[in-house]
Amino acid sequence: MGTAMFYHLTRSTVEATLLLLLRRAVAQGMPVMVRGRERSELDRLDEALWLTPRDSFLPHGLEGGPYDAQQPVLLGQGAAPAQVRGIALIGGADAGLAEAAALERLWVIFDAADAAQLDHARTLWREITGAGIAAQYWTEDSGQWEKKLEKPAVGA
Repeated sequence: MGTAMFYHLTRSTVEATLLLLLRRAVAQGMPVMVRGRERSELDRLDEALWLTPRDSFLPHGLEGGPYDAQQPVLLGQGAAPAQVRGIALIGGADAGLAEAAALERLWVIFDAADAAQLDHARTLWREITGAGIAAQYWTEDSGQWEKKLEKPAVGA
């Protein structure tokens, strides 16, 4: 059982936050899926990742290709391939409790200006911590990411 990390966006974009988190995961050899609700959002993210500077390029692919299982970062809406050890949820996407408990890392990235995303993140926090999964709440109110709250795993 890993940790669910909630990132409350007040200054950064989803793309910038994902680049930060995904680079670390890929550097550690952790296969990751970025799960969104809207294909158009994933298409924009795919384009943004392709346009990053060469020295910070993040290898990735969109779900539905022949090499989904080999992607270090897979962008999609469906189930994660078996080798995935981390999932980043964007745009109000969901993960089940069993799925979250089996991951090394679950990132929930939500926009402070979007009431639906905020409500969804609060619901996920209650469900995840209620299930005994470790969780952290991060905010960037001061201009840099700071951990504001941490709930340890229960019964681990």
